[in-house]
Amino acid sequence: MARNAARDMTVGSPFKLVISFTVPLLFGFLCQQLYSFVDTAIVGKYLGSAALAAVGSTASLNFLLLGFCMGICSGFAIPVAQAFGARDETELRRSVIHCAYLAGGISVLMAVVTSLLCRWMLVITQTPVDILDGAIDYILPIFVTIPVTVLYNMTSGIMRSMGDSKTPVYFIAVAAVLHVALDMLFILKLNLGVAGAAYATIISQLVSGVGCLVVMIRKFPVLRVQPGDLAFNPQIAMRLLGMGLPMGLQYSITAIGSVAMQTAINGLGTVAVAAMTAGGKLYSFFTCVIDSLATTMATFAGQNIGARKLKRVHEGLKASGIIGCIYCVLALAAMILFGKPLIGLFVDSSETQVIQLAYDYMVICTACFIPLLFVNILRFTIQGLGFTRVAMLAGVMELIARVGVALLLVPVFGFYGACWGNPAAWFFADFFLFPCYFHITKKLHYRMYPAGDNQ
Repeated sequence: MARNAARDMTVGSPFKLVISFTVPLLFGFLCQQLYSFVDTAIVGKYLGSAALAAVGSTASLNFLLLGFCMGICSGFAIPVAQAFGARDETELRRSVIHCAYLAGGISVLMAVVTSLLCRWMLVITQTPVDILDGAIDYILPIFVTIPVTVLYNMTSGIMRSMGDSKTPVYFIAVAAVLHVALDMLFILKLNLGVAGAAYATIISQLVSGVGCLVVMIRKFPVLRVQPGDLAFNPQIAMRLLGMGLPMGLQYSITAIGSVAMQTAINGLGTVAVAAMTAGGKLYSFFTCVIDSLATTMATFAGQNIGARKLKRVHEGLKASGIIGCIYCVLALAAMILFGKPLIGLFVDSSETQVIQLAYDYMVICTACFIPLLFVNILRFTIQGLGFTRVAMLAGVMELIARVGVALLLVPVFGFYGACWGNPAAWFFADFFLFPCYFHITKKLHYRMYPAGDNQ
C-alpha cells in the first residue's frame, strides 16, 4: 500500500512509536485547551463569576451531547485503522466515504434536536435561575453548529487512524490563535458576552475542520475515490455503526453520570458551580497527556490487530502505562505547588472562596490520576481491538459511581462530596477494564494463533 505521509505503527519500537505519536497529539490537545482556557479566563475575569458559572453549568450537558458525536467519530475511525493495518486500500477508501455519510447525517439530526430542547435540558439539570439565560446564550449556538464540531473530529480521527498525528495539530494550533483573537473581539470589543465565547469557538472549529478536510484529500492519494466507492454499502455502514454507536453511547453514558453530578453541584449554588468550572478547566489541561496516550493506543491497537500482531498491542500498552504513571506523579506535585496561582487565571483574586474550593477539587482529582490513566488507555486499546461494545460497559461503571456520589455523598458532604465523583468513577471503571482486557486478548490470541504462534 502506498502510505506516503501515513505512519505504519505495525513495525518498529512500540515505546518510540508511542512517544513520537503522542507528542503531536499532546500539542493538539494543549492547543484545544488553550482556547478553552481563554474562554474561561476572559469570561471569569471580565464578565464575572456569574457568567463563569453560566458557562460552567453547561459543561456536563455539552459533554453528554457533543461527546456522543465525538464518540461515534472515534468509533468510525477504528475500521479505517484496521483496514490500513491490513493494507486493504479498497476497504480503507470506502470506510472513509461511509464515515462522511453517517457522521454528516447524525450530526445534523443532533443539531436539530438539541437546539429545540436546549432550555428544557438546562432547566431539568437545575441550572440556577440567575444564570439560566446566560447558559442558553452560550450553549445554543454550539448546539446549532454540532456539524462543525463533527467535521474536525471526523477528519482528524481518520488521519490519526492512518498514522498522521501531526496534520490535525497544525490546524488546531491555527484555530487556537484565531480563537484567542475572536474572544478578544467578540467579548471585549463587541460586548457580546458569553455568546461571544461560543461564536469564537464555532468559527475556530470551522477553520480547523475545513483545513483538515482539504489537506486529508490532497495528502493521502490512497483516499482518492475510485469507481464504485461512492455507492452506499449497507454492510460497511453497519460495521461502522457497530463500532461508532457503542463508543458514542459510551461517552453519553459516562456523561449522564456527569450530568447527575452537575445537577447536584448546581443545587449547591453559584459559588460551587464557579469553583467546579474553574477547577474543571485546569483539570482538562492536566489530563491532556493522558488523553494523548489513550488516543495513541486506539490507533496503535487498531493498526496492529489489523496486521495480526497482538503481542505488539501488549508492548504498546506497557509503554503508555510507564510514560503515563511518571506523568501522573509529576502532575500531582505541580498541582500541590502551583494550583492556586493557576486557578487564579480564571477568577479574580478577590474570589478567595472560589479559588480555595477549586484548588481542593483539583488536588483530590490529580491524586487519583493513575486510575484515570488506566481507564483511558485500557478503554481505548479495547476499542482499537474492535470491542467497542465491551468498552462501553466501563461507562456504565462510571455512571453508577457518579450517580452514587451525587445521591449519597453530595447531600451529606456538599461540595467536598462532589469532589469524589470523578475518582470514584475511575476506580469503578478500572475494576471492570483490567479483567476485561486480559479476557479479550486471551480470546484473540486463541482465535489468531491456534497453533500457539504469536507475533
